[in-house]
Amino acid sequence: MELRFSKMHGLGNDFVVIDAVNQSVHLDTHQIRHLANRRFGVGCDQVLLVERSDREDAAFRYRIFNADGSEVEQCGNGARCFARFVRDKGLTRADRIPVHTRSGLIELVVRDDGQVTVDMGAPVLEPADIPFEALVRAPRYALSVEGETLEIGAVSMGNPHAVLEVPHVDSVAVERLGPLIESHPRFPRRVNAGFMEIVDRGHIRLRVYERGAGETLACGSGACAAVVAGRLWGELDETVEVALRGGNLVVSWPGENQPVLMTGPATFVFEGTITL
Repeated sequence: MELRFSKMHGLGNDFVVIDAVNQSVHLDTHQIRHLANRRFGVGCDQVLLVERSDREDAAFRYRIFNADGSEVEQCGNGARCFARFVRDKGLTRADRIPVHTRSGLIELVVRDDGQVTVDMGAPVLEPADIPFEALVRAPRYALSVEGETLEIGAVSMGNPHAVLEVPHVDSVAVERLGPLIESHPRFPRRVNAGFMEIVDRGHIRLRVYERGAGETLACGSGACAAVVAGRLWGELDETVEVALRGGNLVVSWPGENQPVLMTGPATFVFEGTITL
């Protein structure tokens, strides 16, 4: 099978984007892992599939596969790349693009400056719906990790996130704690682990260890989850600039039951074909 693809990134969080509207695409786990492999394939954090939606309220279906081949519900940086892709490839001329994801409907807005704003929907905070094992909902939860008790916020932005406040993101042991939090038994579907340093009420620094991908240079849904957690803790304003290792995003959340808006860039790198 020969596939045309585009390589894109959102702040260094990189993707292989495949048009499944104009070509027949059937990928298994082995093929996805091959595409994502940085030595033997194209190399990426996630593989994104662009499909037509069978729903009346959505123009496209957006599917996301991590580098390990697992399909996940949401990816904020990928959503921005998805919007640029369908516009630049002529699949739509709309500025506002409703997209069907595994976790529900999101809206992508392509701005005049080329940046993309993603309406990520309202965050999910009830533990059973994240999913996260806890008796009652709380702003923070105690999580035991190798004999150490961590205080985390638990949020779903269509995909589950654990947010840990740290004094300095540069010195936190992401490579050690990330896998332990990702596979913690209280998160039955695994979890993305975010490490947040609050600079002031309008600025945070963030590193994210993504389930199935490891630490990435940026995580859009992780940025949203971190802002939601910080807002619930009373430590952040409504609009926050999030500094990730690959660059900055702007995230806004008015509060309970309101959607989270995320704005940032999406960049084409190259195009090619690969035989699988």
